[in-house]
Amino acid sequence: MRVLAIDPAIRNTGYAIVEGDQNKQRAIDYGVISIPAKIPQSGALSAVRTGLQNLITQYEPDVVAVEAIIYVQSVRTAISMGAARAAAMIAAADSGLECYEYAPKKIKKAVVGNGNADKAQVAFMVRALLGLSETPPHDAADALAIAIAHLSASDPLKASILDRKRI
Repeated sequence: MRVLAIDPAIRNTGYAIVEGDQNKQRAIDYGVISIPAKIPQSGALSAVRTGLQNLITQYEPDVVAVEAIIYVQSVRTAISMGAARAAAMIAAADSGLECYEYAPKKIKKAVVGNGNADKAQVAFMVRALLGLSETPPHDAADALAIAIAHLSASDPLKASILDRKRI
């Protein structure tokens, strides 16, 4: 299975294309779609959607996985992240792809073993699990972790921990 995983944000959306199953995964591509602050929010959302559509066209994923909204941050952050998630979900829907969401703590628990792991721990474990030669940027590492969690969710023992939701 090939997964497009997305860590949505208006200015820096992390993405990862990962292929595999619950036992073995391989990173095909990962990075960050960065949108300059001078571009208005509406233009930034359009650029995120276009960037993700280009990745879908290029890599032909089977499914999309995104991070769920974080409730502990400010209302403004939640609204902004929600808009970026919408851009990601529209790109997936326009391509006919199923889209699943995972709570950040569940992703960290599945990948690091600790639901409160910090970004450096997530990046370190993603690098180790995928055998990457360099540590990815935090937003890309988060997307890689989302992909690993999604592929792990097909393991019945991990599925209950991850609480996968189709959106």
